Amino acid sequence: MFQQTQSIDNISFFKKISSLDYTLIICILTIGIISCFAMYSTDGGELLYHSKSHIIRFVVFFIMMIVLSFLNIKFWHSVGYLFYIIILLLLFWASFYGVTASGSQRWINLYIFNLQPSELMKIAIIIFFAKFYHRSQINDVNSFKNILIPITVLILPILLVLSQPDLGTSILIALSGLVVLWLAGLNIKYFIYSFLTLIISTPFAIAFLKPYQKLRVLTFFDPDKDPLGAGYQIIQSKIAVGSGGLTGKGFLKGTQSYLDFLPEKHTDFIFTLFSEEYGFIGSVILLLIYAIIIFRILRIGALSRSFFSKLFCYGFASSIFIYISVNMSMVLGLVPIVGSPLPIMSYGGSSMLSIMIGFSIVMSAKIYQRQLIS
Repeated sequence: MFQQTQSIDNISFFKKISSLDYTLIICILTIGIISCFAMYSTDGGELLYHSKSHIIRFVVFFIMMIVLSFLNIKFWHSVGYLFYIIILLLLFWASFYGVTASGSQRWINLYIFNLQPSELMKIAIIIFFAKFYHRSQINDVNSFKNILIPITVLILPILLVLSQPDLGTSILIALSGLVVLWLAGLNIKYFIYSFLTLIISTPFAIAFLKPYQKLRVLTFFDPDKDPLGAGYQIIQSKIAVGSGGLTGKGFLKGTQSYLDFLPEKHTDFIFTLFSEEYGFIGSVILLLIYAIIIFRILRIGALSRSFFSKLFCYGFASSIFIYISVNMSMVLGLVPIVGSPLPIMSYGGSSMLSIMIGFSIVMSAKIYQRQLIS
């Protein structure tokens, strides 16, 4: 057994190269290339600030993902708690001393780019829970201690992110954490009780929302009430998506986005621009690529011997599905605007860094899929 573990630990470099999931890599590259063209389109067909920054970040973070993939999955397990603590400290720093923009204080100036720790917390919370539960039995998962500690670990960053304020990211962090708790085997009755409590407390919770957050909720129910104000973004988004038709208007020919009718088209509403230019068929192809990515991550998790790898892969795949669902539902007016970037596609260094770290851990799980973690 010792010799077998040694051989797994000392995989040759060429064996690591051959063990990479090339289907997943090709899908990530494809979406990255699509996102670069989409960003180029948001800059009106010129290589301006957003398109240049996005291309550079994608290339740098993609290379970083490949390099980090070669780290033994044991490494990610060993630093699980430390990674969470570091990101939590960065969240504290951002909340009290961070860079303020558009009324929110959620960034740390790294000179190269502004880091948003809340984006990294989406990954940190999955790593923490995967490490916490990897040796637990079902009965242990539902013990008081094993419920109290994870809930405390989850609530701390949520409160910090809410204070910045950033309601959308706090919801995504909460969902990422809750998904892993469910995958770890937490009794479904706790989710039912929590859901009922949430429904009952929603009217009271709305009273604590910021004015702009209340406006987003009201706009969701009736966008036409303020078509030139709060409802403008979602109305223009629906027009852009609908005008794309079956095959789209073509590259650089989207009128809603190209003529600047659509604000924030390079960030959370990048799918709107893409849908207008490439239509229903292009949107379906993009969704299929995302579906393949999620499937490959789930497959890697299923083939991994360690529960840490399984739990991380399942949790990360579920989180990507949530990010995509929330973003696309948001731009189609199915949920209120909450500020959820579309993975890889949306502009934002912190979001892409977070996703690429997640992919590198998945790749590490693929390379060391026979690795057991004691």
